[in-house]
Amino acid sequence: MLWLATHRGIQIDLHLKPGLPDEGHLATALGNLAAFELQRERGETLTWQVLRVEGTGDHHFRLVIRHPDRVLDLGLTADLKRRLDALSDESVVELRRRFDQAQREGLKPVALRRVHETVDYWRDDFWNWVG
Repeated sequence: MLWLATHRGIQIDLHLKPGLPDEGHLATALGNLAAFELQRERGETLTWQVLRVEGTGDHHFRLVIRHPDRVLDLGLTADLKRRLDALSDESVVELRRRFDQAQREGLKPVALRRVHETVDYWRDDFWNWVG
């Protein structure tokens, strides 16, 4: 997972195992569940998006999450990492079951959005090694 904190929130790249059936639904479930459970755990409102990031060649998914009232929230990243680590251990069947249960408990899932992203070679880790 790639973590990036910006003024837009925390961006986490999600790379699913190749060949999973209905990977878009699984990415949607994973992102929405992580954000919803974190929101409930913290007792505060969070906003999030689940994206399918397409570029040259392969694609991956991204969860973007933020606190609408605070730009800086140091604990949010650690809490989200813990939540995603726990969810990544779940089977596909269990993840779907938890997603359905969360919807019955009030989760209004955000739909998967498609975005196109070109590689920014200037932000590539290669330049950190050259510098």
